[in-house]
Amino acid sequence: MAQRRGRHAYGDGIDRFGGIDAVVNNAGFGLFGIFEGASREKIQEQFDVNVFGVMDVTRAILAHFRARRSGTIVNVSSGAGVFGLPMISLYNASKFALEGFSESLSYELASQGITVKIVEPGGVLDTKFGARSSDEFGNASVPAGYEDFVVATGKVFEGLRASRHASSEDVAKVIFEATTDGTDRLRYVATEDIQPLVRARRESSEEAYMGLMRERFRN
Repeated sequence: MAQRRGRHAYGDGIDRFGGIDAVVNNAGFGLFGIFEGASREKIQEQFDVNVFGVMDVTRAILAHFRARRSGTIVNVSSGAGVFGLPMISLYNASKFALEGFSESLSYELASQGITVKIVEPGGVLDTKFGARSSDEFGNASVPAGYEDFVVATGKVFEGLRASRHASSEDVAKVIFEATTDGTDRLRYVATEDIQPLVRARRESSEEAYMGLMRERFRN
């Protein structure tokens, strides 16, 4: 269904402008809560939007890009595609999948003159993403025994939210840069709030990183 709609939209764009230069996959939402309390239906929805939708939209444009021997695909990931956090295991899983898909795809499509980019934002102030996640959490069950952990983890997330200063315009500028800079750079970290955790994940040892995270989320 999404792929058919994508082909229709692409056809309209090609008819109007003569061709398409770039595609930005930005749709996404985040489930928040204990994994054990999530339904199979919600898990499917998380992956339908954040992973399978991206794949469908991407597949629909590839014949056009290959014929032109050019094109850029920008997939908007998240800090949650770099480092794992409790209470967002399903969102993490979808964004880790998106990162792996995008990196692997970039090697395939380079042979066709097509570039793949990943943009990794953290918290953004002026979107409804957080409100949607809060609504999802409110509708999810908390299995017995997790209550203290949920309260303690919620306090950590309050601190993380307090460090957010980026706007959707800030992220849009990074998406524009990724789309137009003419390089084969794969990843772009889009907001300052996630930089410390990104550096810890990518630049420190596994032991140091896991020690940091376990200490932060110890109940």
